[in-house]
Amino acid sequence: MPLQTTPKTTQDIPPDQIYEKFRIDRPGRIIFVGHRLSTTSSMRCLIQSISRYGAELEVSPQFDVPAHFFLEILGIHDEIGCTVIRREEEKVTVGFNMLIDPEFLHHVVRLSFELSQ
Repeated sequence: MPLQTTPKTTQDIPPDQIYEKFRIDRPGRIIFVGHRLSTTSSMRCLIQSISRYGAELEVSPQFDVPAHFFLEILGIHDEIGCTVIRREEEKVTVGFNMLIDPEFLHHVVRLSFELSQ
C-alpha cells in the first residue's frame, strides 16, 4: 500500500507570503559581512514591514545589496542574519536566516507603534 501524503495548503505560497506582515516604517542598517564575518561597513535602509520570516526594505537603487548581510533595526541593538529573496528597484525582500522569536517581533512592532503616536 503506497504512503499517501496530504498536500499542504501553503505548498504553492512563497515562504515570505505565509507569515503575517506588520508595517513598521522604521530606519535600519544593512551591515555587510566581510572576511571572517567582520562587519566593517554598512548602509542605511528603511524597514517597511516585518514578519517572523523576513522583511521588506527600501534602499537607494544605486547601491548594491549583498546576498547575505546583518540587519539592525535602529533602537534595537540585535543584528538579524538575512538573505536577499528578490529586489525590485528600491524594494528589497529579505528572509531571515532563522525565524525570529514572536516576542521579539512583538517588541519591534510595539516600539514602532509607540514612536508613531
